[in-house]
Amino acid sequence: MSGPRARLAAAAVLIMMASGAAAAWELTKKGTVVSYDRRSLMVDGHREIFFSGSIHYPRSPPDMWPDLIAKAKEGGLNVIESYVFWNIHEPEKGVLNFEGRYDMVKFFKMIQDNDMYAVVRIGPFIQAEWNHGGLPYWLREVPDIIFRTNNEPFKSHMEKFVNLIVKKLKDANLFASQGGPIILAQIENEYQHLEAAFKEEGTKYINWAAKMAEATDTGVPWIMCKQTKAPGEVIPTCNGRNCGDTWPGPMNKTKPLLWTENWTAQYRVFGDPPSQRSAEDIAFAVARFFSVGGTMTNYYMYHGGTNFGRTAAAFVMPKYYDEAPLDEFGLYKEPKWGHLRDLHQALRLCKKALLWGTMSTQPLGKQFEARVFEIKDQNVCVAFLSNHNTKDDVTLTFRGQPYFVPRHSISILADCKTVVFSTQHVNSQHNQRTFHFADQTVQNNVWQMFDEEKIPKFKQAKIRTRKAEELYNLTKDKTDYVWYTSSFKLEADDMPFRRDIRPVLEVNSHGHASVAFVNNVFVGCGHGTKMNKAFMLQKPMDLKKGVNHIAVLASTLGMMDSGAYLEHREAGIDRVQITGLNAGTLDLTNNGWGHIVGLIGEQKEIYSEKGMGSVAWKPAARDKPLTWYKRNFDMPSGDDPVVLDLSPMGKGMMFVNGEGIGRYWISYKHALGRPSQQLYHVPRSFLREKNNVLVIFEEEGGNPEAIMILTVKRDTICTFISEKNPAHIKSWQREDSQITAKGGAGGDLKPQATLTCPPKKVIQQVVFASYGNPQGICGNYTVGSCHTPRAHDVAAKACVGQRTCTLPVSADAYGGDLKCPGTTATLAVQAKCSKRPPPGAPGGPAAAAQ
Repeated sequence: MSGPRARLAAAAVLIMMASGAAAAWELTKKGTVVSYDRRSLMVDGHREIFFSGSIHYPRSPPDMWPDLIAKAKEGGLNVIESYVFWNIHEPEKGVLNFEGRYDMVKFFKMIQDNDMYAVVRIGPFIQAEWNHGGLPYWLREVPDIIFRTNNEPFKSHMEKFVNLIVKKLKDANLFASQGGPIILAQIENEYQHLEAAFKEEGTKYINWAAKMAEATDTGVPWIMCKQTKAPGEVIPTCNGRNCGDTWPGPMNKTKPLLWTENWTAQYRVFGDPPSQRSAEDIAFAVARFFSVGGTMTNYYMYHGGTNFGRTAAAFVMPKYYDEAPLDEFGLYKEPKWGHLRDLHQALRLCKKALLWGTMSTQPLGKQFEARVFEIKDQNVCVAFLSNHNTKDDVTLTFRGQPYFVPRHSISILADCKTVVFSTQHVNSQHNQRTFHFADQTVQNNVWQMFDEEKIPKFKQAKIRTRKAEELYNLTKDKTDYVWYTSSFKLEADDMPFRRDIRPVLEVNSHGHASVAFVNNVFVGCGHGTKMNKAFMLQKPMDLKKGVNHIAVLASTLGMMDSGAYLEHREAGIDRVQITGLNAGTLDLTNNGWGHIVGLIGEQKEIYSEKGMGSVAWKPAARDKPLTWYKRNFDMPSGDDPVVLDLSPMGKGMMFVNGEGIGRYWISYKHALGRPSQQLYHVPRSFLREKNNVLVIFEEEGGNPEAIMILTVKRDTICTFISEKNPAHIKSWQREDSQITAKGGAGGDLKPQATLTCPPKKVIQQVVFASYGNPQGICGNYTVGSCHTPRAHDVAAKACVGQRTCTLPVSADAYGGDLKCPGTTATLAVQAKCSKRPPPGAPGGPAAAAQ
């Protein structure tokens, strides 16, 4: 490392050496020096390894933040990362909002209160599957602006916002240099592919952005993700699934290998089938990254949360990275959360070698290798044995000893002899998420509705042009909806003569969806996709002699969040024509179009308690397009998360007590024949004990009376462990640079199965237990040919009534036969947790004592 940060770090070390504890206290009082070399970031001159997780403050209500941060720390993280979201903080030019879910300072202070570091990704372009990539709409209306290139209008506004955020963080003393938690700040986001698009102007821009960021004098390093050649002292970082294999690291060899986005799943859009990324695959990728010299990984996301209201980017669903270690509701997603916790502990056992050891690579065969970190004079050594074959297990010989290494896995030898962790062998528990019917579904299930009144006609529109106007320019991103209306006259000779021919309405659109009416009659719906937003609505209709009226309600599902020339992206209808007429095709593209922005219900804010009295509600009828529905309901008892099951609906938006829950789209089925999302999170902080108001705007038609209110649990817990698994990582400790078994030489080095219920709950029942060769997943295990019936009694005796229990994984404990053909020497147990009965109740503490 060279430059001012190196000199600052060196100065800090000299001060501490010269002045002792008093000087160290003064340094801590004034702030922390964050620097770097090739091996790692350094805190006050000391190398460190970092396990970070993305938790975005606007995607969860503030009452969830403490629990999310605490669970992240419990999972072995020492860093929390978040973007900064320009378009929520400055929705109108000069109008700022840092309240509620948008209280950035409060969020970072909570991280500090948990003795964790933080990374702030200011951007201010962030992508993040967030509306417009985080850029406020009003930027599009700045004269002569071009986003994210060497364009003076854009650079001026970007610099102003970056300085605003830096000042706000400085005023709260949140940078490490001030004694705060923030050790890194990010400027721009995944710019490398845009730099190629903008060519020389892109290079000028990224160099300017780096200099502008460093001039803010935060006292911490700046990073750029997906930017191999970051300017100056800015550190380039990797985003992706396998940065240990796909990224060679910074071209400047004085900068460390940092991984800012390790994708824990795949974000999903409407139209996507279910997807997941296994705990084993993520652990393999992290172990691989550290084995090639990486010292920081950030899980994107560690908790995804919810895209409330209209905050999601084009086609992105409200639930965001639900497959993360903490799911959308903040519940532990097992075994992902636990397996990564164990990995972090294993890598911490290896920290000294990883940060100061000499690195070497030893090929062990095709697709097999050992990567070694060693400090020979201190007898410190760590080895990563890698099997890159995705199909076959293998036994590798390393330093004269055999090691079983499963397919697509890495075994970590914390002393180059002892396997303390295998990425493919999961020792942590599993769980299953279940949804439970709430009585509030049927209590007072009385719905009312408000029609969006009459379908508008051309003469009612105040905005009239020859050709249909672009949608975003009309909405200013204040609504998803624009009415396009036109009228045309037909003579009797224009109508089809044959009864088997009907006129067809064809509406070409830039995206994203539309609902069409002809002469006040619903004709049909059409939509694009995430990949192909443009589409054609093509529906038969009935016309009449004389004047006919067309009305198309066009809608978007968020603004695009990536790519060059984002300021020029379009939505709304384009060409319109009618085929099937006796007179031929009638082109209405330049027929004259009226535009009405937004819905009556939006303008009157009838989704809010203040506005809902401004319209006349009437008893609800089902299957009506363009209809607002509302009902009252009480909060379900308990503290389990609450969701709405909207499977009987079509497409629209929903609100609870005036809070936007998000867009829903049930009618759009993915390739497997189901909606991409049918359950929608309603945070309890949005609810009152009594008389909550649910308001839904339905575009296509549905049956609101069949909507269900559910609660969410992860009370089904499981274990699935083989005797081939290494002992749990908690069995090991490092003493005098050596790895030893806890409890001394007599420590139990065999794998064990541990089951733990959520807080305030105990194991009520062992639902399944088998030793031998059981199969399946948590919630759906089946016995194999080597099943031992005794396993159930052993598990029940040890676990029922306990919050936590530990079971041996051995044939002797369950009467298993290791010679049974096909045995995998595996223990599978499924248990059910529930709240502990109160004292004196059946099954409660007093009753159990009798």
